[in-house]
Amino acid sequence: MSGDDAVVVEPAAAPLGETMDLMTALQLVLRKSLAHGGLVRGLHEGAKAIEKHAAQLCVMAEDCNQPDYLKLVKALCADHNVSLISVPSAKTLGEWAGLCKIDSEGKARKVVGCSCVVVKDYGEETPGLHIVQEHVKSN
Repeated sequence: MSGDDAVVVEPAAAPLGETMDLMTALQLVLRKSLAHGGLVRGLHEGAKAIEKHAAQLCVMAEDCNQPDYLKLVKALCADHNVSLISVPSAKTLGEWAGLCKIDSEGKARKVVGCSCVVVKDYGEETPGLHIVQEHVKSN
């Protein structure tokens, strides 16, 4: 093994027989999408993806302090029939979207907040993806 091998830290899947919650499933979906190049972050890139009808899912942070930002993304999602999921914290969303550095222990450092993430390509079929899709259908 060479010294520059990258270590990918993924959250542990739920043990057999237990169901994972929506936030854990969403985290897995965003990680897979990021790995497959199907994730866009931020208002400008997100709005372009939604308007091109390339977006499959939009994730917003609830603690965004710009009301116009929230209105714009919600209106774009409503106009283009894109599903919208809210998460409590922009820092958490930024970490899930890969806007951080991972230290040697696998902990996220220097996390940058992100208020909007758009999924263009889910990547692989995962149990987390099924949970997120069921949540979107039910709401």
